[in-house]
Amino acid sequence: MTTTAPAPATRPADAEQQPSRGTRFTSWAANYVDERTSMSGLVKELGRKIFPDHWSFMLGEVALYSFVVILLSGSFLTFFFQASMAEVEYDGSYVPLKGLEMSAAMQSALNISFDIRGGLLIRQIHHWAALLFVAAIGLHMLRVFFTGAFRKPREVNWVVGFLLFVLAMAEGFTGYSLPDDLLSGNGLRIIDGMVKGVPFFGTWISYLLFGGEFPGTQIVGRLYTLHILLLPAILVALLGVHMLLLIVNKHTQFAGPGRTNDNVVGSPIMPVFAAKAGGFFFIVFGVIALVAATVTINPIWNYGPYDPSPVSAGTQPDWYIGFADGALRLVPPGWEFMIGPYTVSMNILVPILVLLVFLALVAVYPFFEAWITNDKREHHIADRPRNAPARTAIGAAGVTFYAGLWSAASSDLIATHFKLSIESVTHVIQALTILGPIVAFFVTKRICLALQKKDREIALHGFESGRIVRLPGGEYIEVHEQLSEYERWRLVSYEEYRPVMVRPDARGRISQGAKMRSAISGWFFEDRIAPVTNKELEEGSHGHH
Repeated sequence: MTTTAPAPATRPADAEQQPSRGTRFTSWAANYVDERTSMSGLVKELGRKIFPDHWSFMLGEVALYSFVVILLSGSFLTFFFQASMAEVEYDGSYVPLKGLEMSAAMQSALNISFDIRGGLLIRQIHHWAALLFVAAIGLHMLRVFFTGAFRKPREVNWVVGFLLFVLAMAEGFTGYSLPDDLLSGNGLRIIDGMVKGVPFFGTWISYLLFGGEFPGTQIVGRLYTLHILLLPAILVALLGVHMLLLIVNKHTQFAGPGRTNDNVVGSPIMPVFAAKAGGFFFIVFGVIALVAATVTINPIWNYGPYDPSPVSAGTQPDWYIGFADGALRLVPPGWEFMIGPYTVSMNILVPILVLLVFLALVAVYPFFEAWITNDKREHHIADRPRNAPARTAIGAAGVTFYAGLWSAASSDLIATHFKLSIESVTHVIQALTILGPIVAFFVTKRICLALQKKDREIALHGFESGRIVRLPGGEYIEVHEQLSEYERWRLVSYEEYRPVMVRPDARGRISQGAKMRSAISGWFFEDRIAPVTNKELEEGSHGHH
């Protein structure tokens, strides 16, 4: 007996073309959101945003991705950290400190390191990401400064970036002060001394900050509130403003064929840059995790709880706070005097004033240069540092000054490692901090002018090929290799600024501000190399042929 298998069920011809339930729900949700927010227009507009391909623009991405890592790792740590100065007896797994009196903050930090699975790795990821975050912002600001990317219309974005840098340092300081170990206690004691050095009301500020006489009972809780709530909220808001201004003002780019103020050459956000950015984020995260897994950072179990008695050489703050510590160390002794019952500590006030002036000059420099050049135009083409000798020299002087202050923070380690007296080390660093920026300015400016002269010769005559030929008249000459269009454009495409002439205003008067602008402008642009003109290029080309 034969049986016939039942015929397979047939589906309507259009059934295969019907979208699945999940697809229909996704489409409905997207339409629902778009009809109420017009999100598709924003996504379409952002998707067309062009990002330049130059490697130096990745510094800002490193800073952004490091901040994301900080938020992720910090969220994990907040579940286990106790921001309390209450005295407890340690009973965790680290035997050398077992039974020792310490604060609850210190005990919870030790528990995270030794008793929470993965806690030490996350804690070190958090710390290394913070160090990388500040470093990336600093390098990003240097790139923006030396290429002139802060010029109109990006002056405000420069100030926003500067505030991000300052807040990142404040965020880092409040973070490594939380465990209440020996190192963080020393750092807080320095801050307490600086606050108390302010005449008249410094002691009151210290009392309110620490909740009593140092170390107080409230300082860790207040720093914790700053570290996880107030400062991150301001940082996120400023990052949003920074990214919004970046989209509105467009990226700068280096000169080249097809690259103008209105035509950015690079990759659009969707899909090219988004794919690269996603991959780069995981690379940054992976590198931070690798460093955190292999290199110890802030081993609080070696320091122990805060106690002023074992303080000795070798206690160092995180690198980005070193310049402030170094400024205090460089002040000569005996700078105190009395005004009635009050002691005025100039050895504290002078470093504070110098640091504030230094940071203020960094913040307002774009407006200062715009005032000197009297340039009202928008700039979207980045300068080569050599083509702005005065600006590059000022930047080199500032970096040298910062390096002098930063190295002074390790004066005790330099003295102990090289078996030198601390006085001689301090005197040498004092001289380098004062004279070094002056030397750096003049040397950097001369190097920039020399490089401009070299570029001018190469643009006119080409590269030296090393091939010697003999002319019919018996003369020997070297054949030069001509440049490509891009290489020539890169060498000759920059603006020449001349000193601003003193001119009377509408009433026929010459103000003191105009005289000052002219004098500073002359100092800025007196030494300059004029860019190669088209006529010179044509003459050079004919001469070569």
